[in-house]
Amino acid sequence: MPELSRFFGIVILMYFRDHPPPHFHARYGEYEAKFSIEDGTILEGRLPKRAASLVSEWYSLHVSELWAAWNAAAVRQTPSKINPLE
Repeated sequence: MPELSRFFGIVILMYFRDHPPPHFHARYGEYEAKFSIEDGTILEGRLPKRAASLVSEWYSLHVSELWAAWNAAAVRQTPSKINPLE
């Protein structure tokens, strides 16, 4: 499972050959949530409000890179790292 980015204790991950809809995973401590690449909403799980807000901000800056990562991971290619939120 490639790690795409890491910032403020949040780790952004994507599984190889994962099932639709296109999504990415965000972990923060004991919490995990799955976010839609289509619109940035949480599909499953939960994060604390502040962590979810940071992931949403990061998502809005990197949505095109997330699509590229999804397409790479779908064919078992390692996606490129994505810059963290600063």
